[in-house]
Amino acid sequence: MSPLSTVDWTPVCPLDRLDPDRGVAALVDGVQVALFRTGAELYAVDNLDPVGGACVMSRGIVGSRGRVPTLASPLHKQVYDLRTGRCLDLPGVALRRHEARCRNGQVEVRLRQEE
Repeated sequence: MSPLSTVDWTPVCPLDRLDPDRGVAALVDGVQVALFRTGAELYAVDNLDPVGGACVMSRGIVGSRGRVPTLASPLHKQVYDLRTGRCLDLPGVALRRHEARCRNGQVEVRLRQEE
C-alpha cells in the first residue's frame, strides 16, 4: 500500500495561463504548489525547496537529463525529476509531487498527502 493518499481535484487556472517550460505558483487547499507545462505534460510539485527551505520552486529552471524532465532549484541548483520528485543530485532528497491534469481547458491539481 502506498504511503500517500489523495484528496479531490482542485481547479487552478486555464491551461493557456501556463507558459511552456515556465513555472507558476498556486495555492491549492492551503499548500503552495509549483505547476509546470512541458510539451503535452503537466507537473505539480511542492513550491517549497527541500534544501533551501524557501517557497521558490515555481521559479526554478525547467530542463532535462536525457529523456527525464527536470527542475533545477533557483537557490542551490539541485536538479529534480519532475515525474517522481526525486533529487538527481542528493540521495534521499525529494520534492513532494502532486497529480495534475487538464480537463475542459482547466488545469486541476490533486494534492498528495502523507498518511
